[in-house]
Amino acid sequence: MPQEALLETRMSEIPSDIFSEPEDIDPDTLANLGPLSRLAGVWEGAKGLDVNPKADGPDRAQFLERIELQPIDPQANGPQLFYGLRYHTHILKPGEAATYHDQIGYWLWEPATGLVLQTLAIPRGQVALASGQAAADASSITVSARRGETEYGICSTAFLEAAFRTVSYDMTVTFHADGTWSYFEDTVLMVKGEAFHHEDSNTLVRVAGPTPNPLVRTVRTAAAS
Repeated sequence: MPQEALLETRMSEIPSDIFSEPEDIDPDTLANLGPLSRLAGVWEGAKGLDVNPKADGPDRAQFLERIELQPIDPQANGPQLFYGLRYHTHILKPGEAATYHDQIGYWLWEPATGLVLQTLAIPRGQVALASGQAAADASSITVSARRGETEYGICSTAFLEAAFRTVSYDMTVTFHADGTWSYFEDTVLMVKGEAFHHEDSNTLVRVAGPTPNPLVRTVRTAAAS
C-alpha cells in the first residue's frame, strides 16, 4: 500500500480524542506485560551463533550473551497505553574481553490491541522500530521492520546505507516449557549489490529475576507505611 494511503488509513483509526489518557492505569508493569512477562529478568546464553558477511565469505561466530530486561512504568500516548521492558544486550566472543555487540532498547506491549514493539539501537549508527501482534499467552513473538517504512522502519548512517544497507529485520522469540527462551534474527543486508542474510540465534537461561518498576515500588512503599 502506498505510504499516503497507509497514512490515511491509520488516521481513520485514531480516536477523536487524542489527548485524554486512560484512567486508573495499573502501576504494576510486571502484571500487565502479556507475552513479554516471560522475558522479564536477567538472562545469559552460551550457545549464540552469528552468521555475518566478510570479504572472503560468510563468517560463523559463536558468542556469549547477557541481556537484562527490566520493567518500566506504564507509558501513554494519549489514549494509547503501553507496558514494557527496557533492555540491554552485551555480547562477547568466547575467551575475548572486547565487546562483540552491544544493544539497547525497549520491548513494549499494548494490551488493548495486542501490538508488540521492539526498539533497538546499536553504537554503530543504527536504530530500528519493529512491530508484530501477539496474544497475552502467546508461545512466540515475531516482530519486523523494513527500510523506508515511516512507521516500523530502519535508520542507518550514510556509510552503512552505502556499504551494508539493511533492507529488513525479522526477529522471532520462542518461549520454552522449561522457562528458557530462544530467538532467531534474520537481517537482510545489501552488500556489493547482493542480498546477504545476517543471522543471529541463541537460547537464554534466567540468572536473576526482574526488579519491579519504579512507580509500583513507590506505591507499595506508601501502602506499607
